[in-house]
Amino acid sequence: MKIVFFEVPKKDESIFLGHFNGAEVSFCEEKLEEDSVKKAKDADVVSVFVNSKINKKVINALPNLKFIATRSTGFDHIDCEYAKTKGIKVANVSSYGSHTVAEFTFGLMLNLSRRIIFENNYVKKTEDFNYFPKMEGFDLNGKTLGVVGTGKIGKNVVKIAKGFGMNIVAYDLYPDLDFARENNFEYKSLEDVIKISDVITLHTPYNKENHHLINKNNISLMKKGVCLVNTARGELIDTFAIVEGLKSGIILGFATDVLEAERILKEKRGFFGGPSKEEERLIKINHELMEMPNVIITPHVAFFTFEAVASIQKTTIENIEGFLSGALINLVN
Repeated sequence: MKIVFFEVPKKDESIFLGHFNGAEVSFCEEKLEEDSVKKAKDADVVSVFVNSKINKKVINALPNLKFIATRSTGFDHIDCEYAKTKGIKVANVSSYGSHTVAEFTFGLMLNLSRRIIFENNYVKKTEDFNYFPKMEGFDLNGKTLGVVGTGKIGKNVVKIAKGFGMNIVAYDLYPDLDFARENNFEYKSLEDVIKISDVITLHTPYNKENHHLINKNNISLMKKGVCLVNTARGELIDTFAIVEGLKSGIILGFATDVLEAERILKEKRGFFGGPSKEEERLIKINHELMEMPNVIITPHVAFFTFEAVASIQKTTIENIEGFLSGALINLVN
């Protein structure tokens, strides 16, 4: 049995060693994709993170592959449907970081409402401790928070929001009515949540059906001066529509840990033959977004705490051990 881990720094290799009796275990710091697939030659199991891209070509290049363990909750970087046709099982880490990401969400929200990053940078640059109108923020207390997606992260966001004295409305394809009663909020349609919220935060997984869940049409329904937070997936939002919403003043502030062009922007080696026209458009609009003063962008680190990383590692080990013993868990296909 051959197991290959990708996107694992050398300092973390020892964490995974010693758990898979009799298996040959190797590590690569780089991501798994078409250019690096040779490093997984003859692998029965591969473990990856979100920067890897396991498409049909990668899967076809690994004839012995039987199991993919992604060290993430999201699995849109893996062609799970095609893997299934090849008899390859895919498992994720379904529950790590639910408190971690919820706390980060409020960090972004507070930075939008109180302009903390701007104020910090101003003082460090000028040593001027006098405040002025651009520093004026707004209270979260009494505001309506729209939570789109009430899985484990969304539920923790609701609980934190109650501590801030916020009014809550939520949208979910599968509403948890017991949780809503316990926490004194209502589920509404997505359109209604968008219309009445002062702050909107996204916590839904990404799939083809909810691509550009936030778009030009429903941005036009938002309250003027709304703030939007995204710690889910960049593709949930139409970036062009967001930029227009910011320019028009409908959106007062946008804070995101993920970008629609994230994978393109992370690519350091450039493009073979140059980027496509669509990739060029996404790169250009994301750079425009980065330059806007009422936008906060972080590099997909909402999950990144000691506790969450340890949970990811533990669950990944359990997923692979489960595959080896025949007790498959956390399967997504």
